[in-house]
Amino acid sequence: MSPASIPGGVVHDLPDDLAAALGANAVALDAWRDITPLARNEFICWVTDAKQAATRARRIRRTQEELEEGKRRPCCWPGCAHRERTGKP
Repeated sequence: MSPASIPGGVVHDLPDDLAAALGANAVALDAWRDITPLARNEFICWVTDAKQAATRARRIRRTQEELEEGKRRPCCWPGCAHRERTGKP
């Protein structure tokens, strides 16, 4: 699965490390494709907002787990600060 074939978010592009993790997890990838672009944006922002590599890796793992559990937004994330109420930058 090429990262280019995995949809991104509204404001944020899908980073390569998250795309690779999703591409390697069929259940999470199916859930990823089922959520809205705005919801995908929230997960992307949550992952890219991490300041340390270990935190980013943990958030990528948790993204996969939460998608497998049927969650449609990151747990305990107040939302992407990079978008306006309209969902546009």
